[in-house]
Amino acid sequence: MKVFAVLALWATLLCPVHPDSLDSCEGRCGFGTDAGYSCQCNPSCQRYGDCCSDYTQLCQGVCLHESRCVCVCAGGSGGSVVTDAEIKSVSEALYVLDSNRASASELLIDPQVLISGSQSSSQSDLSFRPFFRYVDEGALFSRPTYAALLALLDNYNRMTGQMENISPQEMAEQDRFLRETMSNTELGRELFGFLSTKGIYASEEDFLYDLKMMWFGLYSRNNNKMDSSGFEHIFAGEIKGGKVSGFHNWIQFYLLEQSGQLNYYSHSFNGPWTRYPDVMGMQFMWDGYFKQVGSAVIGCSPEFDFAIYSLCYITRPGKQCRLSLGGQELIIQTYTWNNSSYGNGKKYIGTAYPATPRT
Repeated sequence: MKVFAVLALWATLLCPVHPDSLDSCEGRCGFGTDAGYSCQCNPSCQRYGDCCSDYTQLCQGVCLHESRCVCVCAGGSGGSVVTDAEIKSVSEALYVLDSNRASASELLIDPQVLISGSQSSSQSDLSFRPFFRYVDEGALFSRPTYAALLALLDNYNRMTGQMENISPQEMAEQDRFLRETMSNTELGRELFGFLSTKGIYASEEDFLYDLKMMWFGLYSRNNNKMDSSGFEHIFAGEIKGGKVSGFHNWIQFYLLEQSGQLNYYSHSFNGPWTRYPDVMGMQFMWDGYFKQVGSAVIGCSPEFDFAIYSLCYITRPGKQCRLSLGGQELIIQTYTWNNSSYGNGKKYIGTAYPATPRT
């Protein structure tokens, strides 16, 4: 009991509730960039050289309790402790940096019928028009990150239990996607910078290599065949056990709906966002296979989708990950693939998706 009392006292001393100065990190550790202050207290400040003078003293220490003491939970610059506050901070930064998101003039959706969560298994087509009313393909799909994603989506056999054969050209397309989304965008560089300051990656080369392995490394979901990967499952979608598995990307949804292979039925969740990206949980039939709730971030860029799932899987593998987008909380659920591994026992991505509340 004496130990807990001492820790509680330490937390009280180190975590003042109100900042006393515009040039101090008191009460601000892990929070996003705020132009109202003369210096910053988020993980990116070390890269941009605008940290407050007491950033190291107040924001890089031992985490006593994530939910109670934000200011001492940043972890050392060489460590890997990442707090909920830091995840929310960097996700807000990624949200702001998503310059390739669709605008209201480039994307129009028609959600139509909203059902309760208990109705999501009914397999009833309650929406007679397509979900996507209009997508400006010329404006969006010509951008490098969109083009890189489109090149990947036709590389997979959707049926589990059938081996995937990845050609040299398809390997090159994977590399191009990683380069375009993570190296050639400010959003991707922000994600790497954050993970680098936490000591998770020593170099951009390490970062890209690990992403390629965790996302594109093959493993078996069915019949002992190398038939799946995290990328295929989440971005392209799969069929397993007579139903749709994974499938959490709005661009793949649009392409299949346009080709007549996908029929939108209804939605059971529509997030609080009033512009893109938005988050929805949808019911649909893909060429005869049903998806009870296919949640996806609608209207975001490929790099944003890839970045938030990567952030959550790297920092909260197999757990719920709480993001903040435009001041609104979004929970991403991640799962590891535990039946095989790469490198020194690292786990592939099993899945990651926006967790929609039950209604």
